[in-house]
Amino acid sequence: MTLVDPQPGAPAPTAVRVPAVAPPAAPGPGGARPAPPPASPPRAPGDRVFAAVTSGAALAVTAATAAIGVFLLWRAIPALARNEAGFLTSRRWETVDPHALAFGVLDLLQLTVLVSGFALLLAMPVSLGVALLLTSYAPRRLARPLTYAVDLLAAVPSVVYGMWGLLVLAPAMAPVAGWLNRHLGWLPMFADGSGSVTGGGTVLTAGVVLAVMIVPVITGVTREVFAQVPAAHLEAARALGATRWETVRTAVLPFGRSGFLSASMLGLGRALGETMALYLILQTTSQAFSWSLFDGGSTIASKIALGYAEFTDEITAGAYIAIGLVLFVITFAVNAAARAVIARAGRTR
Repeated sequence: MTLVDPQPGAPAPTAVRVPAVAPPAAPGPGGARPAPPPASPPRAPGDRVFAAVTSGAALAVTAATAAIGVFLLWRAIPALARNEAGFLTSRRWETVDPHALAFGVLDLLQLTVLVSGFALLLAMPVSLGVALLLTSYAPRRLARPLTYAVDLLAAVPSVVYGMWGLLVLAPAMAPVAGWLNRHLGWLPMFADGSGSVTGGGTVLTAGVVLAVMIVPVITGVTREVFAQVPAAHLEAARALGATRWETVRTAVLPFGRSGFLSASMLGLGRALGETMALYLILQTTSQAFSWSLFDGGSTIASKIALGYAEFTDEITAGAYIAIGLVLFVITFAVNAAARAVIARAGRTR
């Protein structure tokens, strides 16, 4: 902008430069002018290193999982191409001759689902009760040793659980199994199956052993979630005159519901992949699976362990790798379902 003196006879006008001024920022809602965005502080070198390490670890785990899936699929395709039976619908298992393969996963899949679901059904209420006992009812001097005892159950090797189930639990449960079969045999779950009712090598015995194995897993995670309930929630419930059970029902359980569900799904994944205990307990049989607790047979994992001696060539091994791929997919499906359930529980809490 230039300013000029308009009077005649005056000295030559002098031009004065006035710096341009930026127009004021438009006022925000309510007439207030928006504040300039704060400058983000520079990240410390330690933060950058930590972010790089955690990102690298996440990428490594993802890459390893994808590599396992690709390996299973790659090794299973040749056997599936030579399979003369329906892989997902057949009950046959003939893998002695690699040139005449006929194998199906139907019985193995059904038995795996039944024994794992039965174990989860037994373990969930027990784990919930133990977690509530340790966090809300037991005095501190008693809760600490009980916590250690529950955690020690998770450290027992699965082969020890298998021998205990076969040699100790099965004979002890024989009268119970006989009573259930005699009085509730009209139900398909307690009807005669492919195994011996009083022999012990059935889904009933295997499910109880699996339940004992996954109780520490579910209890440990659930206990940690319940211990994180905000103290203000508990104090508010007590201030309103709530009893201990009412405090648990209105403050502890709603807060820890999603954690309990995630712990249960973690225990289910543990049960689906259990090998040695079921390998020792379950009796092999050639009869068809009938959804009875007195059925014998093999789960997917125990079948792989049972047929390890047949891995004489890539084609025969590919049949077992194919059922391992099914177990891999089931694990992903369980995790996806768990995520959906937990997300829904979090929205409704």
